[in-house]
Amino acid sequence: MNKRKVRSRVNPRGGKRKKLTGAAVITCHPEPVVSVIIPVMNEVRTLAGVIRESSRVHPKTEVIVVANGCRDDSAELARKLGAKVLEFEEPLGHDVPRAVGAKAAQGNVLLFVDGDMAVRADELKPFVSEILEGGDLALNDYSGPVKTGSIHPVVSSKYMLNSLLGRPDLNGVSLTAVPHALSRKAVSKIGFDTLSNPPVAYAAAILDGLRVRAVHYVNVGSRNRRRRRSGQKDLLTPLVAGDHMEAACRILELRGPRGGFSDLGRLRERAR
Repeated sequence: MNKRKVRSRVNPRGGKRKKLTGAAVITCHPEPVVSVIIPVMNEVRTLAGVIRESSRVHPKTEVIVVANGCRDDSAELARKLGAKVLEFEEPLGHDVPRAVGAKAAQGNVLLFVDGDMAVRADELKPFVSEILEGGDLALNDYSGPVKTGSIHPVVSSKYMLNSLLGRPDLNGVSLTAVPHALSRKAVSKIGFDTLSNPPVAYAAAILDGLRVRAVHYVNVGSRNRRRRRSGQKDLLTPLVAGDHMEAACRILELRGPRGGFSDLGRLRERAR
């Protein structure tokens, strides 16, 4: 008799997480309040747990799986489990599946998670609650590792962007880290296509005066599955850092070459 596998996760802040078990079939609500968007590429090992936990964030929830470039049975599994599946034969590229899933969503709350890590429903609910209570962007209060000898370029980029935006209180928080949630109002104002570059969408939300808050800490750094093999070139770091630079450029276009920071009356022409 085959025993059902049981996975447990360790809480990075101490203690043991609840066990994640089994693969129950879910039902997507016909009139959802919450739409959970899950980009997926070859996540068959973790996807069942992600779908199950995502379906529990609200009584009226739909789960949308954007399967792109899958060479495994991820899309088939998602269908069997009751999720709505948008399937693309080729990879759509980093973050584009989020924009595609958002465009298909029906809920007023759009919750974004990843297919390679099962975050418990009780850890996802604070993001949903923030939007239901009038928020526009509910962010993961995760800034990345800073107490190290060398700070990662992506972490530095996030701090720089928040400083430019006049939100140093957000430290290294960014729309690049899941889980996060957006209101339909926010997505409509930002534009669905802009979600394919999360830092640009994030900057647009703050510049438009939307309510943006870090609402709950989920240590995705310890949970994120490493995809790069030893010796392979790191393509993701320059991509994400570049996304933040693009967002910074848009701020400078709007606020001038100093981004709104004072020059303190320096007479630069005297030095010419």
